[in-house]
Amino acid sequence: MAGVRTVWRVTDDGDFFCASCGGDRRYQRLAGRRRLTVLGVPLLSRGPAAPVLECVSCRRRFPERALALPTTTQLATLLREATHSVALAMLAAGGVDAEPARRLALDAVRDAGFPDCSEEQLLTVQASLAARSLSLMAQEASETVAALTPHLATPGRESLLLRGARIALADGPYREAERAMLEALGAALWLPPADTERLLTAAATATS
Repeated sequence: MAGVRTVWRVTDDGDFFCASCGGDRRYQRLAGRRRLTVLGVPLLSRGPAAPVLECVSCRRRFPERALALPTTTQLATLLREATHSVALAMLAAGGVDAEPARRLALDAVRDAGFPDCSEEQLLTVQASLAARSLSLMAQEASETVAALTPHLATPGRESLLLRGARIALADGPYREAERAMLEALGAALWLPPADTERLLTAAATATS
């Protein structure tokens, strides 16, 4: 006879990662008002309902915090930018004279999503950043990596640090600047100092 019904209206739409579908989907943001109904007829307003996101594919509804999860496209972009920043940071810390280091840095950038990147292009970008201090480079690389960190499991965070370590080790043992850069990156990846040291030692042992 009587009850409370929520009347929804669409206020926005976009792309999000649908946990129910397991992939990127379109969503509609819904705003609602609750109304007291009698015999199906809305009579009195009972106030606003919390906004929700509705997946247009599966029709499941989620709280707005679901937008905090990156889409697969956004995640790929974050990974590409983080790997690129790590490679440039390690070249800045160790220099670009060693061909093995340049090759590993280029391989990392290509694997991360820049398959057409050439060595010349990579070095051009690195040269444009050469005027910056290493501390500023470390800060900028750490900020880029930190944007990705919450979305990576521990193995993924460790793998990114190890890529940087291998670039540093390509032309010999860690230099002081390279180790400092890797420690800054480890912190941005939420790795405890002991774990960062363990990983750097393991990488050095593997290349010796």
